[in-house]
Amino acid sequence: MEQTLSIIKPDGVSRNLVGEIIRRFEQAGLRVAAVRKLHLSAREAGDFYDVHRQRPFFGDLVSFMTSGPVVAMVLEGPGAIAKNRDLMGATNPKDAAKGTIRGDFSESIDANTVHGSDGPQTAAQEIAFFFARREIM
Repeated sequence: MEQTLSIIKPDGVSRNLVGEIIRRFEQAGLRVAAVRKLHLSAREAGDFYDVHRQRPFFGDLVSFMTSGPVVAMVLEGPGAIAKNRDLMGATNPKDAAKGTIRGDFSESIDANTVHGSDGPQTAAQEIAFFFARREIM
């Protein structure tokens, strides 16, 4: 059973899209194995997105991710990583297909509603960032 991390970003939480986004995951056959709502500190957001630290958008990303609460969750199921990425749609909402989360809900490339792990190693690291093993059911 493959697992992946999904985050509903501050724009999705503030617009009350949490239930709809989780519904889409579940209808696609993914199971929520853990979920947590939290407000990231600047240090936590910076550590989570450390891979982007040298990129010009890093400061804006950290600022956005700390602008309000997020909902982090572990999704699991066969092919969970690819299925989650398909459901999310392209990073830039202008390129995201209608019917995807980003295509339907994102307001901009910065406020693009969701984050998802891009591979098995990243998923393991990202899940461990937010959840202890005992918290994943």
